[in-house]
Amino acid sequence: MGKVVVDQRNNDEVEKEGTVIEEWEEEDEAEPQIGDGGDGGGIVLQNIPWGEHVLSIAREVLQDFGDDMELYAFKISPRGYVYVRLDKLSNAYGCPSMEEIERYSRQYNKRLEEEGSKGEIPNDLALEVSSPGAERILRVPDDLHRFRDFPMIVLYVDEEGAGAETQKSGVFLLDSFEADSGNCIWKLADVRENRDPSSKGRPLSRKQKDWRLKLHAYQNLIKVTLYLGFSE
Repeated sequence: MGKVVVDQRNNDEVEKEGTVIEEWEEEDEAEPQIGDGGDGGGIVLQNIPWGEHVLSIAREVLQDFGDDMELYAFKISPRGYVYVRLDKLSNAYGCPSMEEIERYSRQYNKRLEEEGSKGEIPNDLALEVSSPGAERILRVPDDLHRFRDFPMIVLYVDEEGAGAETQKSGVFLLDSFEADSGNCIWKLADVRENRDPSSKGRPLSRKQKDWRLKLHAYQNLIKVTLYLGFSE
């Protein structure tokens, strides 16, 4: 995941692609949740007075990048840190190039400095711009069609279990879905987790290939992420 950090406190670009600085406020490393403003996507402003203003600037700058780039996540903290994750729609995993991340960071930081000098927002904000990476939580239903060719880890509510509903998970490929009704059908992905340990790397059996999981509402999908293991 490419990343650029700019800290207006010393008016310097302080981090690129994983090098660490001592005083940077690290994001919470808790398990990603849908809408958390990080790997779970969404907008998190925490009722900070200048939040809507910096968000509107972020969206204005993004217009210079055309329809191929979107805000995947945006989050600010009371200490004046601004976290932006950009999603490139034409990239297989949604990752902008390092050059695109740097260009967005420069343009956005310039606008923040201009607004800060006018007193519209704090003049000492720190900015981090990155891509969501393959660890992203997929947005249901919007991302299902987009990533349908990739194996996905699906956490879902078992509709066929007896008695109380239970949660299950598996590595699947999306076989089909209906955007209006929310009905979706999944098949087993040909990955190590779904193979018989004694099969010594052989592909799925005919029975496994024919197996289908039918979910009758998007609400039964608790969380969907891309599978990052090997299919060989």
